[in-house]
Amino acid sequence: MYCSKTVFRCFRRIERFGDRVTGAAGRYFVIIAAVLIGLGTFTFFDVITPSLSYPWVTIPICVLIAFNLHMHYFWVCTVPPGFLDVPPQQPGSNFFWAKPRNSSRRSGIRGKPLTQGVQWSSSTQEIVITRAAVMRCRKCGETKPERTHHCRICNRCVLKYDHHCPMLDLGINQCVGIYNERHFVMFMIYLVLATSCFTALGYPFMLQTLGLVDDNWDYYSPQALYMLMYILSPVLGLCVFAMLLYHLSSIASGESSVEAHDHEVYKKLAKQRGEEFVNSYDVGRWKNFEYFFNIGPNGYPWTTLIFPYRIMPYTDGRSWARKPGYEVHGGVRNGEELTDEDFDDEDD
Repeated sequence: MYCSKTVFRCFRRIERFGDRVTGAAGRYFVIIAAVLIGLGTFTFFDVITPSLSYPWVTIPICVLIAFNLHMHYFWVCTVPPGFLDVPPQQPGSNFFWAKPRNSSRRSGIRGKPLTQGVQWSSSTQEIVITRAAVMRCRKCGETKPERTHHCRICNRCVLKYDHHCPMLDLGINQCVGIYNERHFVMFMIYLVLATSCFTALGYPFMLQTLGLVDDNWDYYSPQALYMLMYILSPVLGLCVFAMLLYHLSSIASGESSVEAHDHEVYKKLAKQRGEEFVNSYDVGRWKNFEYFFNIGPNGYPWTTLIFPYRIMPYTDGRSWARKPGYEVHGGVRNGEELTDEDFDDEDD
């Protein structure tokens, strides 16, 4: 409980502090972050890749990691998170949009428009998808489905809101919600891979910039730039790795960052009554990952994990996969559901 509560409060404080510091300048910090990622990529391919063994294998892998890193950062910064007051997003038809695994089967229930609720449903009997309960937001007055929260920074309700990511938190400067949460996690995965490669493969050249190894520096990248990128690489990689582990743990449990905080409170309330809290969204660890990344027999191919395709989530945020027999969380009674005001009161 302490871990999830601490991480949740950390997210909230970063949101507020980042918003106070950056304000309208947030978009410029996104550009700065993009420039740093670009400089890191340039120095890696300029200095490190020429020395790699088996270049016909290692260089394509490095190119793929860099391509995913840049594209997922672009998607998470530009794809709207899923604001409640705009129509549901629809899939595109250009090169970067992946095709569903069984597109020919998307007829009948599977072919319903996203505004109907469910995009596809599990073929097994272990998972059920039910319509989300609705309530009225006390801040903006919109009627919102469950798992939707009001972002105090954007001042709008976001479907399956996770957190607001200002410039201090990976430089995204917008909310993370149902439509860009997958890109957010994939960006962190490839950022950790990229910084790990830079750190592991680039240390001989770091020794050279420090003058510990006598050799000519015959590269386009200045030694000072390489030194800066190499120092930033492990620091940023470790910080993002810790954040990635937290998010992967939340995905495995079928919850967002906000819900992880909620569920710890619900567990405590249920335990006081001698009951057990049951997260109705938790359909099993691997199934939770399958639904989050929308891969599997009814979703998209696994290749969408190694190529930065755009894909649709399995739902439009108005219906959710649940444990059989649980249309609501177990151990939570009417009136005990936390609201966005409760989060703000606890932080203040």
